[in-house]
Amino acid sequence: MSAPRINRRQITIAAIAIAAALLPLGFLNNQYRLILLTTVMLYGVLTSAWNLIGGMAGQLDLSAGAYLGLGAFTTGTLLMRWNVTPWIGMFLGGLVAVAFAFLVGFPLFRFRIREVWYALSSSALVVVLQVVFLLWKDVGGSMERMLPYHAFSWYHLRFGTYLPYYYLLLVLLLATLLTGYYVKTRRLGYYLLALGDNEDAAEVLGVDARGSKLKALVIYAFIVGITGGVYTCIYGYLHTSFFSPTISMEVAILGIVGGMGIIYGPLMATVILVTGREFLRASLGGGLQSLYLAIYAVVLILIALLRPRGIASLISDYLAKRRSALNKERS
Repeated sequence: MSAPRINRRQITIAAIAIAAALLPLGFLNNQYRLILLTTVMLYGVLTSAWNLIGGMAGQLDLSAGAYLGLGAFTTGTLLMRWNVTPWIGMFLGGLVAVAFAFLVGFPLFRFRIREVWYALSSSALVVVLQVVFLLWKDVGGSMERMLPYHAFSWYHLRFGTYLPYYYLLLVLLLATLLTGYYVKTRRLGYYLLALGDNEDAAEVLGVDARGSKLKALVIYAFIVGITGGVYTCIYGYLHTSFFSPTISMEVAILGIVGGMGIIYGPLMATVILVTGREFLRASLGGGLQSLYLAIYAVVLILIALLRPRGIASLISDYLAKRRSALNKERS
């Protein structure tokens, strides 16, 4: 009985995972590099989760900042008031984000709100929550609320280095990518891709548009809510600025630029563009500190013009040509 064959894709994925795990060990004495890697991991999780609702289902969702903020405030408030460990708080934050997503998503999908109207509605949610928590003095308010300080505590998820946060986000990223792959290869994934391509035609064929999109939305919200718990522990405080329209916009842009519906597309865009953005931000200091925004915008425009299907289409096109060539050789 022959042993199961390991294909090149599995080897490549394993090599990338090992490289990602070993990469920060070369920067243990450089906190700037560690926080850069941690930031890339953070955006990698957010964009990969966004790909479920934005890439597959074709819903231009701009509410990542809402779910991130809800996860952060749930985790941080439980820790500050009742000393509940973030290991529990982040999952409760994910559930709070799911409840909010269901509360909002159900009527939006029920009344077939989509395209630009869905984008406007979802972006408004972030601002609404920011105002609500700004006025809710017992939990939010205009002042920063500092989390309990601990030099190194796994219970409180507070460390003097960014390395543990990097590995925590790496595990969360791998779980998000596996979730995306699982969804895409199941009936829900086929439904979502059909809806993203042509919703009216998919409904004619019997696809439950409202139910499918709502499932994708709550999975996305749960992941982002959990990430919000890690986010507040990294920064060590709570503030209404966590309900950030800017983060929501960046997540959507990276998801689109990476390649909508392609599992690894948003992550590719995140690694390239977020790393480049942070490098430019650090390099162009002083009077030129805003120049990186112009350079970043030019890069995005070039990508949109030259690769409208996203960065990941370079790899997908190459793999398609390679498969075609192999099939011709075999025939």
